[in-house]
Amino acid sequence: MNFIELDYSSHLQLGGALKAAGSDLPHGSEGGTVVLPPPRLQRDVREQHLCRLIPAVTTMPSAQESPEGGEEDILHYEEIEDDAVSPMDLSELLKEGTKESHDRAENTQFVKDFLKGRIKKELFKLATVALYFTYSALEEEMDHNKDNPLFAPLYFPVELHRREALAKDLKYFYGEDWKEKIQCSEATQQYVDRIHHVGQHEPELLVAHAYTRYMGDLSGGQVLKKVAQRALKLPSTEEGIQFYVFDNISNAQQFKQLYRARMNALDLDKNTKERIVEEANKAFRFNMQVFDELDKIGRSLGEEAQDGGVPVHDGKGDIRKCPYYADKLGTASPSCPFQAAVGLARQPLVQLVLAACMAVAAGAAAWYIL
Repeated sequence: MNFIELDYSSHLQLGGALKAAGSDLPHGSEGGTVVLPPPRLQRDVREQHLCRLIPAVTTMPSAQESPEGGEEDILHYEEIEDDAVSPMDLSELLKEGTKESHDRAENTQFVKDFLKGRIKKELFKLATVALYFTYSALEEEMDHNKDNPLFAPLYFPVELHRREALAKDLKYFYGEDWKEKIQCSEATQQYVDRIHHVGQHEPELLVAHAYTRYMGDLSGGQVLKKVAQRALKLPSTEEGIQFYVFDNISNAQQFKQLYRARMNALDLDKNTKERIVEEANKAFRFNMQVFDELDKIGRSLGEEAQDGGVPVHDGKGDIRKCPYYADKLGTASPSCPFQAAVGLARQPLVQLVLAACMAVAAGAAAWYIL
């Protein structure tokens, strides 16, 4: 089978011609070179796994040495210019059409507390459980629709799928029998039910759920990864946060550009694009419902002791100057007199002695004044 590799300008021209001709687009594969087959070349399912058709994008993967000393295929993406993006492209419609929902999601109490480092370990574990059930449903439906031309070009199982990573995180937090210890919450179940409905009855709307989750994971999710690792004192070897680790994506920004280009190449009419944007807003609402549910659970949990019971950080000012936060990160001196004094003052016996001393001092002061 002969393939023709094209430069960026050729992809633009021929990619547009293919889209106009209504050619089917093969889905993402499990590694390999990005090539463009001749327009009328017939491809079976196996061949679709060996090639990637990316209209308007050139991808040049190269081998990167693995930790074991061998070579493995890890995708590297060239810089992709967005000059050809149109306001009517699906990526732009989603970006503009979900701005309000995105802002509301970022301003839920759960997310704001998370970003400030106020995340209890038990709550983080429950959030990981919710993600596991969500991604299990999403990736199950994506697998079922991997050959559907309305979704297939966005099928990147090796690069994006999170279910196995989440299973590792749950094993770290709950132990070998983690499956017996977790259950799907009410808000998460509603989200899962919607994903299954879409995958089975309106597969073109899977684009909305994949876009909302994976693009977020490659963006703000990377910030949450660092916050969680520090606030919960998770190992530097990334146990517990494998969900945020994308080993097969060498450059998140460039991959997101590639993904948007794939979305824009989908053969969708105006009405279908509008429905996808509407579904993306629904996906944000489902996520917010899960956040609200977690927030309610968090308020019912007792305050966890953190280095003597003091808070990690109040979210104000420079966190690097906060002695509590510095201590949480392990950068503060263990012999810091301020920290020692605060810790000592919180002891009940010390508080009793201090109260007695204050009473004696007050009596002495009153006697002196009289």
